Amino acid sequence: MNYSVKKIGQILNATTQIDSKIVTGVSFDSRKVKSGDLFVALVAENDGHDYVQQALTKGATAVLVDDRHQIDSKIPAIIVSDTLLALQQLGEYRRHQINPKVVAITGSNGKTTTKDMASAIMGSQYKTFKTPENFNNEIGVPLTLLTMPDDTEVLVVELGMDRPGQLTTLSELVSQDIAIITMIGEAHIEFFKTRENIAKAKLEITKGLKSQGTLLVPYDEPLLTNAQVKQNVQTFGQDIKDINSSSSKTIFTYQNTRFAIPLLGRYNIMNALAAISAGILLHIELKNAAEALQHFDLTKNRTEQLTTSHGVNLISDVYNSNPTAVAAVLATLKIIPATHKYVVLGDMLELGEQAASLHACLAETVINANVDGVYLVGPLMNKYLYPILQRRFDSAHLHQYETDQLAELIKDLQTLGENGDVILLKASHGIHLENVVNALVK
Repeated sequence: MNYSVKKIGQILNATTQIDSKIVTGVSFDSRKVKSGDLFVALVAENDGHDYVQQALTKGATAVLVDDRHQIDSKIPAIIVSDTLLALQQLGEYRRHQINPKVVAITGSNGKTTTKDMASAIMGSQYKTFKTPENFNNEIGVPLTLLTMPDDTEVLVVELGMDRPGQLTTLSELVSQDIAIITMIGEAHIEFFKTRENIAKAKLEITKGLKSQGTLLVPYDEPLLTNAQVKQNVQTFGQDIKDINSSSSKTIFTYQNTRFAIPLLGRYNIMNALAAISAGILLHIELKNAAEALQHFDLTKNRTEQLTTSHGVNLISDVYNSNPTAVAAVLATLKIIPATHKYVVLGDMLELGEQAASLHACLAETVINANVDGVYLVGPLMNKYLYPILQRRFDSAHLHQYETDQLAELIKDLQTLGENGDVILLKASHGIHLENVVNALVK
């Protein structure tokens, strides 16, 4: 990014002052501003206009502000009616200026892992940029567009969703060539009420999908395979052969090519096949895709494999959670070779009026996982799942904690297990089990 204040004003049809300054980056957090950044004063829980001076002190070249706030005439500024909308418009402009091929990914689970896999695959033959961390909302997506390098040939972008209409906005921003829906689960069912409504909202990703573009959906999800969309639809996930799992990787054959991914679980095979299918559409050779997937950068806390100081293997999947995701990761835990296995389950959030039944229904899945100990965290797990599990586990093997008792949980887990044993941690991000993971691997 290398725009003058004047150029940004022209792009946004906005008023500018001291417009000779050059902007080389963008930030909306005054604490993270770097020299050359455009500081975007967003109005949310905190009003970014209150931090303009702090951003300038940190090195911001200019500020993007709204016309309802007075700004000193000596400050380089772009003045608009809505700073969030302006940020999105600026991101959209850069997307079309650089004009990479765009792969957009959404889904109830697996979108970040699929993003990481797709980026690795595309990067084997193209200059590729991907969504940083979890920058997948109305702020993060335009920031992704504005921070991608000038020579980007393929952009792999993650699109999040928690309400109707959100994916329409995001997909129209990125104007993708390929859209992937990883799966339909129960995430955000509090707001959408049914999986059918969730599927309908996920299909908004086609609003920005180019008319000649392709939508990739799992072969075994009729809510998606039977959807009526204008663009080409292809399925992924079928015709897999020779699946083998070890404690550190999953191996499978697809189109006569052997793949080995450093992740566990059939659900991660589905994520890999979504990414591979996108690669095929962009003419990536399967041998290059297979090599790329052997070692790729995985975003933190997505089925991450770690080891404690005394040799216990941790499977950390603590960024989000819903019944489908819990069932999938417990099925994986069941087939991992280990002398002893333990599971830590935190509350699944945003399930609304179905929270009671959806937490209770995990009982059979937990019991079938054949674990040696269960550690439940949060009021929902304790109220709805714990009483059912009490019928199958005694007090030595079934434990419960409130969300403010993570220190006690850490203490109990630090001495749990021996070299080669496995502890799985799964929860919604709001439970903050990442703090437990960090403590265990210190």
